[in-house]
Amino acid sequence: MGQMSEQRALGFDGLTMACGLGVLLVLQASTVAAAGQAPTLATVVVSGATATEAQKAERELAKVAGQTAVVDNREIERGRAANAEDVLALQPGVFAQATSGTGANKISIRGSGLNTFYQGYVLGIKFLFDGLPLTGPGGTQEDMLDMASVDHTEVLYGANAFKYSALSLGGAINFVSKTGRTDPGNYARFEVGSFGYRKQQLSTGGVVGDSDYYLSVQHNERDGYQDNTPNSGRGIVANFGHVFNAKLETRFYVRYREEQLTNGNTLTKYQLKHDPKSNQVPTGRRKDGSTLLGSKTTYTFDDNARLEVGLGYNDYPLLNGWRYSTTPQDWRSKDINLTLRYLRTGDTFLGLPSDSSISFSNTRAYLADVKSHSQSTGAKLQETNFTGSRDTVFALGNELQIGERTWLSSGLSFIDIRRKAQIEATTGINTSEFANGVEYSEHDIAPRLGLRYQLTPEFELFGNVSRSIDPPVTWQLGSTGTPYIRDVRPQKGNTLEFGIRGGHGIFDGSLTLYRSWIQKELLSVVVRQATATSDQLVATSNGSATIHQGLEAGLNALLWEGPGGDRVTLRQAYTFNDFHYRNDSVFGDNQLPSLPRQVYQAELQYRQASGFYAQLNARAASSYYVDFANTLSAPSYTLWGAKFGYEAPSKQWEVFVDARNLTNQRYATAANTAYDAKGRDSANFYPGDAFNVTTGVAFRF
Repeated sequence: MGQMSEQRALGFDGLTMACGLGVLLVLQASTVAAAGQAPTLATVVVSGATATEAQKAERELAKVAGQTAVVDNREIERGRAANAEDVLALQPGVFAQATSGTGANKISIRGSGLNTFYQGYVLGIKFLFDGLPLTGPGGTQEDMLDMASVDHTEVLYGANAFKYSALSLGGAINFVSKTGRTDPGNYARFEVGSFGYRKQQLSTGGVVGDSDYYLSVQHNERDGYQDNTPNSGRGIVANFGHVFNAKLETRFYVRYREEQLTNGNTLTKYQLKHDPKSNQVPTGRRKDGSTLLGSKTTYTFDDNARLEVGLGYNDYPLLNGWRYSTTPQDWRSKDINLTLRYLRTGDTFLGLPSDSSISFSNTRAYLADVKSHSQSTGAKLQETNFTGSRDTVFALGNELQIGERTWLSSGLSFIDIRRKAQIEATTGINTSEFANGVEYSEHDIAPRLGLRYQLTPEFELFGNVSRSIDPPVTWQLGSTGTPYIRDVRPQKGNTLEFGIRGGHGIFDGSLTLYRSWIQKELLSVVVRQATATSDQLVATSNGSATIHQGLEAGLNALLWEGPGGDRVTLRQAYTFNDFHYRNDSVFGDNQLPSLPRQVYQAELQYRQASGFYAQLNARAASSYYVDFANTLSAPSYTLWGAKFGYEAPSKQWEVFVDARNLTNQRYATAANTAYDAKGRDSANFYPGDAFNVTTGVAFRF
């Protein structure tokens, strides 16, 4: 009760009332559902050849007994689509915020990697492009989260990401690329905005006989809101597909990106309010050619069973501390991955309709190390090797229709995790109790059981119980900041989830509740802030038992529709987070730091059938602690935005204006995590952008 009272003191009465109203509307709609109507699960699904790829994906994910979402990136492209924050907005349970205005986003689902540092380095979620892993034993490289040439995005919460062999607490996010079949023709897009933001993209795609091709080139740059925070990048996205016959098809993928950026330092709350552009300790990062190469081949058997074979190669070079650090680090990270999926549909088991799957995923760091050296002398200071670390998952899954309106899904995953971190050379002296190397293999089993029940023709109940396994990424064991390695082990949790989804009349939406019991949660803390003469130092360890629980509510409404097709729509998303210790010896039942307890987002849009649209949007987040001792908190905030645009009826051109932070609020997008701030204001906050405007134009020819 005390914490809820604190939220109200921060101005959250209206937010809580809005959420309550949305939930009541969903429940009220369920009581008046008319029998005999076709199901309406979250959105209207268009069948047949007219369905978009996003609608097909949504129809497929509706079979999952748990929370999922599909984002049509073409809708996002009606405004600024610079990073994952833009794409993942309005998804309940998902927190996505950019730091320093770059692709380095802090992304968390249900508190996964909740106190991640590093300008938004993402942990606890498996990222994929076209079903091929982007995430490896070394984690996820944030420069690849630039959303270039993505058709739609699949968000699968927690164990609902079973199909992608993802066992993380946060689940998986799969970006599906545009192809010559989904995006034919030539395309040009130009954006310009505040703080020196510029972005240009050219693409072409088409179909030639049984083959199709797609090629896109992009360039982006920004001067930055904080002082001295420029960034620039350029990249190529390409894929080539070929259909050999009705049974065999294949596609090759290429993603390449170069990036140079300077991040701003964290600020105190006083600086956030009075000097948010301050940047006394900038940090530079340079990526000289991040590369993803992949292929996916599908063979369909005579009985319509399907085999998918995916191969991938990921190369992520990084010069961390570029330009500014006295001890820059040169990171090499090269992964190879293999994914296999065998899918059977239309079978029977005990006389009941049955679909089943067998999947295998293996991602191995075949070359991974980091070397630090002195900027002034060039002498090597330390070298740490991670080569040989890997993640392997073998899984069996089944969906059984046990009644006319009931489906039972089951899954069993076998996991093999290997981690290796060895200091090969160092000039430091190890005076700690930790060794200079750690190598281990862990085997585990993760079961999953889910149930879907068609409550009415329009509403569906779902629930599941599952186990999650989060291995530490290699650098969490150690890198170059200390002359020792920590023996950090995988985080494990058990999750119970249930909810309702559907729609009636002008409403559609979902309401989900979940609770996760977690052991050995991977928790990071900043033990030394960056200064002009030393880099930031972060330590990761396995924490004591914790709880992650929350509520996720989404409600969409068609408020008005004119006879000519003009319409007014309202989208709302509300998230309630409760992440805390369970009787920790030091912190008791304290809240875990670094994520807002409540987040509310809304988008009110008027759209004319002729192509004009106008939108008003809002995002509100409550205060949250930034230290484990719960003595220092980030300020709450409410941001308003507006968007206007026009898309020609011929679809050959469009233009938009996207304005954000209309009230010029000074706020923190994310925060570092301190151990015990002792209630004193300290530099832990990343400043958000002030009032800004982006305008863009696109042509198809």
